[in-house]
Amino acid sequence: MPWDGTELYHARFEGSDLLDVQRIAGGPNESIFQPEWSPQGVLHFVSDRTGWWNLYAAYERGTQPLAPSQAEFGAAQWVFGLSTYAFLPDGSLGCILREQGQWQLAQVWPETGKVRVRGLPFTSYEIPSIQSDADGNVWVFAGSFSEPPGLVRIHFERGEVERCAPAPRDFDPEWISPAETMAFRNQDGDEVFALHYAPTNPEIAPPEDAHPPLLVLGHGGPTSSAPHYLQPEIQYWTSRGIAVVDVDYGGSTGYGRPYRERLKGRWGLLDVADCVEASRALVREGRAAAEARLIRGSSAGGFLALCVLAFYNEFAGGASYYGVADLEALARETHKFEARYLDQIVAPYPQEVQVYRARSPIHHAGQISCPLILFQGLEDRVVPPAQAEALVRALQAKGVPYAYLAFPGEGHGFRRAETIERCLQAELAFYGHILGFEPADDLPPVPIQNL
Repeated sequence: MPWDGTELYHARFEGSDLLDVQRIAGGPNESIFQPEWSPQGVLHFVSDRTGWWNLYAAYERGTQPLAPSQAEFGAAQWVFGLSTYAFLPDGSLGCILREQGQWQLAQVWPETGKVRVRGLPFTSYEIPSIQSDADGNVWVFAGSFSEPPGLVRIHFERGEVERCAPAPRDFDPEWISPAETMAFRNQDGDEVFALHYAPTNPEIAPPEDAHPPLLVLGHGGPTSSAPHYLQPEIQYWTSRGIAVVDVDYGGSTGYGRPYRERLKGRWGLLDVADCVEASRALVREGRAAAEARLIRGSSAGGFLALCVLAFYNEFAGGASYYGVADLEALARETHKFEARYLDQIVAPYPQEVQVYRARSPIHHAGQISCPLILFQGLEDRVVPPAQAEALVRALQAKGVPYAYLAFPGEGHGFRRAETIERCLQAELAFYGHILGFEPADDLPPVPIQNL
């Protein structure tokens, strides 16, 4: 994949021929990102040859690092058009970077290697795209833990910050649960990072010494990471008395190549264990009730949630949104871009098909003993409805409480507002049944089987 190994070449065209082909950088264990010519004709690029996606320039005498640091100036390139640096008229570069998972906007001077991190009221530049103009402005999508991302114009020298296409900001700060960065050790003794959100509701005071329910989130990708901007969906849970932890399990981006490569050959094992350990850490600290832990996820995160419920008997329940249940089917039927991706993060297929079966929740559905709610788009071609339906049959046969909501016209990732609203309402009602509380919301009924 592009974040595993890529090569950067330079050549010149003569008619339809390529002449003087020269490899500039890259290889099977080096990821190259955003090769781009400066206005002066110098080729720049990002490489993680040191274990960190750093900036480089290619001169005739060889490549030169511009600002060596333990920071990430790159991103996992799932789509085209991403950028983390832009050239400014004074010869400097405006850069998006991450240091220990934290997003920053900086200015880099290639001639000296000087880096100046700009103190701005943003904690996220998570649509990694930065552009510049002739007036010295940089344009980014920026957000914070108190506002969703929007288009922002920034002029470093004049200190101007203009929200040009702002996201809605009519959120009462009293209701917003601020994110807290947490770190813990996993089963291997490695440090893992997460964002914790405590329950926040100005109209209700919890009993003293009460430990709240905890909802564990596992992001997709699995090379993504926990968002560092205001997410109304998380506030939906925290405002209703449920704590949330969003885990950057091993394999997430933003912490260097070794952190990202922890997941090689261990998808469905390490990510699952890291999320379980995050919940245990919060229980030990008295910030979550051990008997009221829940987990939810979508797509790859849904696979993670299903694995937690199938292979760990610690959670009160969970929710899977179009989650991968059958790794073997995914390996056989996935699209071209990811055709051999699972060879890296699971095992070579079909040579080690037994590994795929051992990690697929669909083959271990009988081990799920806690309530589960499933959400599925009937037009989903990535994770077809047959996978969710097989889980439903297993839960029905075992007598485990479950709910299954299928949506015609929805595919892999729900798009309709009414679908998203219905899912959140159903999920909250389902958790109320599991944990024995009555939500204050006026919620439509959820058909729960095997109660």
